[in-house]
Amino acid sequence: MSTRQLHLNLFIFDTGHHEAAWRMPESDPHVNVNVKAYQHLAKLAEEAKFDSLFLADSPAMMGEPGRRPTARLDPTILLSAIAASTDKIGLIATASTTYNAPYELARRLSSLDHISAGRAGWNIVTTSIKEAARSFGLPFHPGHAERYDRADEFVQVVTQLWQSWQPDAVIADKAAGIHAIASKIKEVKHHGEHFSVEGPLNISRSPQLYPVLVQAGSSEGGKAFAAKWAEAVFTAQTTYEEAQVFYTELKTRAANNGRNPDHLIIMPGVVPVIADTLAEARELEAELNALIIPEYALNKLASVLQIPVDDLHLDRHIPDNLPPEALVEGARSRRTLVVELARRENLTVRQLIKRLGGGRGHWTLVGTPTQAADALQHYFEQGAADGFNIMPALLPSGLTTFVKQVVPILQERGLFRREYSGNTLREHYGLPLPAEHR
Repeated sequence: MSTRQLHLNLFIFDTGHHEAAWRMPESDPHVNVNVKAYQHLAKLAEEAKFDSLFLADSPAMMGEPGRRPTARLDPTILLSAIAASTDKIGLIATASTTYNAPYELARRLSSLDHISAGRAGWNIVTTSIKEAARSFGLPFHPGHAERYDRADEFVQVVTQLWQSWQPDAVIADKAAGIHAIASKIKEVKHHGEHFSVEGPLNISRSPQLYPVLVQAGSSEGGKAFAAKWAEAVFTAQTTYEEAQVFYTELKTRAANNGRNPDHLIIMPGVVPVIADTLAEARELEAELNALIIPEYALNKLASVLQIPVDDLHLDRHIPDNLPPEALVEGARSRRTLVVELARRENLTVRQLIKRLGGGRGHWTLVGTPTQAADALQHYFEQGAADGFNIMPALLPSGLTTFVKQVVPILQERGLFRREYSGNTLREHYGLPLPAEHR
């Protein structure tokens, strides 16, 4: 029996992470705006004792509306509805530091932590989609380095705001007529390069002090940011070797920043395609891949590679003369992952599109429940992961299969909990309350 246990997070993405999932017979193509459907998935994950669930988001349209469902409910609002229908599972919302204001977002996320009784997390993104600037009437999208510089200051501000109320500030003394002790609510006066913000926050301290800080970037800037701030990292690697290198590097960076590396939870994304036999699992993957519309997939791939779509041909390899990474201002780490995958495996564009269809570059795990459990255990025990961001290719069936057939194997091996031992997301992750020094 293992004493260390892995963490499982559910990444909900409308009908499933495979880009053609919405075309499958079981899929409801309107589920992306159906609150009850999200609540149902959250309950399934909570019954299986998942640590948390996670919702992606963008301040601009994510993808082409012809390709798959693109409408998105605001994750903080949606997670508030999910909080009311669940009791234990953590709730992680994505929000951009480039297209939000620190005070407003600090209040919104603290509200979610109060509403959920301490289950909130914040996936910090800098937004790689340049079209977002137009949504906010801005003349240009900030460059990669500037976005991370702004993000660093943004987190400094919100963590100060979250700490503006001391734990014992609210006394609610009816006899004395004192609800809160004013001297225990401190002013925040931040005047920096990107923000001028004065507090205090207009909401009292939340159960976790502040939401768990989550991050997903794997570029050099992203790794430096994660080593300083992140308490959990969602990452994408296509091989065990890549995952192990990333894991070791990020833990080392955290230690070099004076942090306990055990307080940085690393969770690679995995797209499970599970069936009773390997042949059936491969058949399901092939069925999904056959529904990919190449025209849309080509446009998406061209956007990732930052080249004209006319430079891509289905039965040829990706071009040799791609723009150098230093000139890439979008999602650098994902672009690098895609290029390395294509060249390492000598894939044609058509083959690459199929490899990316399941999870946009995340590890696609095709096999039986036992094979899936074996693979997850190997990553976990050999220093490549603290847990996994589970990204079902098809919903709801992909989640149902995973929780009913894979989770019990992990539990039998002593690798995953049978019951929650705490109530907050920090307790699920084994994280302490934040130190009040940032």
